[in-house]
Amino acid sequence: MATALAYTAHYSHPVAAVREAFCNEQYWKDRIAAVGGPEAQFVSLNVEGEQVRVEVVQSIPADLLPPAITAVRPGDLIIPRTELWTGTTGSFEARVEGAPAEVRGTITATDEPTGAVAEISGTIEVKVPLFGRKIEEAIGERLTELLAEETEFTNTWIAEQG
Repeated sequence: MATALAYTAHYSHPVAAVREAFCNEQYWKDRIAAVGGPEAQFVSLNVEGEQVRVEVVQSIPADLLPPAITAVRPGDLIIPRTELWTGTTGSFEARVEGAPAEVRGTITATDEPTGAVAEISGTIEVKVPLFGRKIEEAIGERLTELLAEETEFTNTWIAEQG
């Protein structure tokens, strides 16, 4: 059984500015360098009309992981991640290399009076008997922290571009 993931990102800029950043290769390179973890890397960005597809590899050092995860999967977690946007809606998927763990979901961005709001909804699934649910919860906590860091980075990056 998968664990639900829910997060709301609040941007201090309109959806158009956030989307413009998401279409910028330098944004992704800067973001992965700032919040991607050690040895993280930008893989690719493909923009065709309304569609934006980005691939990155993120990592979480073992010393930041709870024992529930390191007991099953020792070492740093290497996490290939893909986001696909069409207009103001997107989808994402990530997996953990060498582990039966996946995160998938959707993103819907809307404009509010104070800036864009992106509703992130998804699932975390770890197919490990007995410990799967506990690992999913730990991944959910770390992923929520990462999403907050990415939101803060995006707000700062867009402000610095103006």
